Amino acid sequence: MHKSLALVASLTLMGCSIVSAPVTAEEAPNNHKRMLPVDTEVVTEHSVEIKGETVDYTATAGTQPVWDDEGNPTASLFYTYYERQDVDNRESRPIVYSFNGGPGSASVWMHIAYTGPKVLNLSDEGYPVQPYGVQDNPHSILDVADIVFINPVNTGYSRVLPNEEGEMPSREKQKDMFFGVNADVKYLAEWMNTFTSRMNRWQSPKYLIGESYGTTRVSGLALELQNSQWMYLNGVVLVSPTDIGIDRDGPVKQANQLPYFAAAAWYHDALPEALQSKDLDELLPEVESFTLNEYLPALAKGAMLPDDAREQMAEQVAKYSGLSKQAVLDNNLAPSTWYFWKELLRDRDRTIGRLDSRYLGLDEKRAGDRPDFNAELTSWLHSFTPAINYYLREELNFVTDIKYNMFGPVHPWDRTNNNTGKQLRQAMAQNPYLNVLVQSGYFDGATNYFDAKYTTWHLDPSTQMTDRIDFKGYRSGHMMYLRRADLEKANDDLREFIRKSDSKGKPAEYK
Repeated sequence: MHKSLALVASLTLMGCSIVSAPVTAEEAPNNHKRMLPVDTEVVTEHSVEIKGETVDYTATAGTQPVWDDEGNPTASLFYTYYERQDVDNRESRPIVYSFNGGPGSASVWMHIAYTGPKVLNLSDEGYPVQPYGVQDNPHSILDVADIVFINPVNTGYSRVLPNEEGEMPSREKQKDMFFGVNADVKYLAEWMNTFTSRMNRWQSPKYLIGESYGTTRVSGLALELQNSQWMYLNGVVLVSPTDIGIDRDGPVKQANQLPYFAAAAWYHDALPEALQSKDLDELLPEVESFTLNEYLPALAKGAMLPDDAREQMAEQVAKYSGLSKQAVLDNNLAPSTWYFWKELLRDRDRTIGRLDSRYLGLDEKRAGDRPDFNAELTSWLHSFTPAINYYLREELNFVTDIKYNMFGPVHPWDRTNNNTGKQLRQAMAQNPYLNVLVQSGYFDGATNYFDAKYTTWHLDPSTQMTDRIDFKGYRSGHMMYLRRADLEKANDDLREFIRKSDSKGKPAEYK
């Protein structure tokens, strides 16, 4: 049950006047314009049982402006903020700022499938179940931390705003303001400063969590918040991380795919019996060792690799990947992921998913070197899109005719000068409190788990902060939390991470 409390502080565009009105969303006037108020919120009351404990909380669904240097609103970001109510000392209670990726993706994925108080109606393995909708999340981290889910410009309900003359900035200007690695980090850090002040959370331990491209975002934010907003963090969580600007091209990129190939082939019973009979926890260390000590050096030799060594390497790669030796040879010992998704189950007339290779697809033709579509993404859009539109409108009472952008128009995205991995390392060096947790699914073929491990190894080459960097793997894909068992495990890992990085009473100093 929930009760609408108020819709407050609607900032209009004409003259930037403030109207404070304690009206419910249903009572809000309809001006027949398909646009959101620039600055507004709807607060509702709820409760959920987490770990056998009843947690009462408020949910604030609202918009907050992005300001330019002159104090004019240039965009408005939609957010959803969950705050536990039976808290005596809010200043000691952690807050988690949550971002998804894309770039161009809304915050919907982790919002209603991972850490929030509601999750999708899914099967135990993560497939959509009708009727579409949400249910209570008994594993949410809301028992230990408040959470805000933030939608960057043009995702969810967030939008670029016209100026006082009603003119929209040019596409090139918008790119400079919002749509690039560094522009994204800069305006979001400023927005977070305002949000933190409004919600009185400056004293709270602060955490960032980002998924996929969101890991690039939060890695850059860690340093930007410290250097430009004077906001220091206790933790950064990288879920299914990108390269965050850490170079792994060439043979490294090719070799790092093999452990993922082995995991996906193992899941689909496509490995030789001697390997298939092993548990994944036993198989993967074997493949990782081969990758680093034999496969990577062989690929680095290129045409210098002798023919007999090439044949032997092809046999071994075929054994671990589930592909034929000839397929490996035909691809110069390094099959691409697209080819792998098409080829692995070609004889079964099935393709496998990119972001989660547990999912199966059907192609028009058996021939070809890549699947017709991403089987997992269509399944997720199948379930997430109706659920988030229902949930925000019917349960959180945020009523609007604006389209909720699952993926919004943010391209072309400026990827130049991506130094976010180095920025995260620098933030850690400057801040002894700052810890990093990496979470990856073994069956993720887009941001594979071994790449994530490689990132953790190269995040701090000095080895002086490795005790503050941790990796956790899960038996699922890119959104590892969709599988019920991993939803519980991954949230428990977040709880433990928050507990371990609680620095209350500890001085921020190096000995």
